[in-house]
Amino acid sequence: MVAPAQESERRSRHAVEQHGKHRKAPAPTSFERGFQSLGELAMGGAQVSARATDLATDRVLFSVDDHVVMPMAGVGTVLLLIEVASQLRDPDFGAYTILDRTVSDSVAGSGLWQHLQAPSLPVADLAALIGATNDNLATNVLLRAVGLEAVRRRTEELGLGRTGLLDLVRDTRGPDDAPNLSIGSANELTWLFTALARGEILDDEGSERVLGWLSLNTDLSMVAGAFGLSPHAHREPSHGVLLVNKTGTDAGVRSEVGVLRGPRAGVAYAVSVYFEDTSLSARLSVLDAMRSVGLDLLEYVH
Repeated sequence: MVAPAQESERRSRHAVEQHGKHRKAPAPTSFERGFQSLGELAMGGAQVSARATDLATDRVLFSVDDHVVMPMAGVGTVLLLIEVASQLRDPDFGAYTILDRTVSDSVAGSGLWQHLQAPSLPVADLAALIGATNDNLATNVLLRAVGLEAVRRRTEELGLGRTGLLDLVRDTRGPDDAPNLSIGSANELTWLFTALARGEILDDEGSERVLGWLSLNTDLSMVAGAFGLSPHAHREPSHGVLLVNKTGTDAGVRSEVGVLRGPRAGVAYAVSVYFEDTSLSARLSVLDAMRSVGLDLLEYVH
C-alpha cells in the first residue's frame, strides 16, 4: 500500500537517491557485451532498440536506435497505471472501489484473475495484478473504468509522442483494431521511468503509487534475468540491488523497461526486440541477448 499523504515526504525505497559530489564513481563499463549481443540479433533480421541512462546525471550510457517506435506489448500498461493513480484522487473512484468483470472483458494470455473465482476486485488490487503479472483481464476492466481516451490524454500531457497504449487487450486483432496493444521508443520510456523514480510523474505520492505496483512484477525473464533477484520477492534491496521494471511479451515481441539501483549508481533502461518467433532457438537467442545487456547494467551499478 502507498503511504498516506501526511507521510509523502518520506523517501520511497524505489525513488532515486540524490548522490552528492562524494558519490563513489560508477565502475567503467563499455557495454560491449550488450552491443555485440544486440548487434548479432540485428544481423539476423531482428529489429532492436535500447537505451540506458544514469539516474543521477542523465548521461546516456548505451543507445541503439532508441528513437525507433517499437511494439511494446504489456509495457504500455504503465500509462494505464499512471492514469489510475491520477484518478484515485477522485473521492468517487478510490482505491477500494469495486469493479466487476464482464464477458466482454474476458481475454486469455497473461494474468491471474481469469483463473480466480472472484467476479469483482478493488481498483488497487487490479492495478497490483497488472504490475505483478501484466494481467490482461484486469487491464481491460480498468481500461473500461478509466477510459482509453483518458489514458491517451495523459500520455499527451506527459509529452510522449512515440509511446502509447493503443487499445484494450484482444485475443485476436482484426483489420479494424489497432495492430498492437502498445508502442513506444526506448528514448521516451527511459525518460518516463527516470521521472517516476524522481517523483515527477503526477507528484511524489502518485509516482510512488505507480512504482509500488510495478515493484510487484514477477517477470524477470529478460534483461532482469541477469540481476540474480527472486521473481517473487524483490521489493527490498538484495545484495544492494533494487529493481522496478515493466515487461511486455507477445508473438515476436520481447520488451523491458526499468530502473535498477546498486551500491555505485542507478540506471534507467529500455530494451526491445521485434523478431521472427519461428523457433525456440530464435526466442532463446533474444532472451540471451537481453540478459547480456542486463549483465552490463549490473556491472555499472554494482
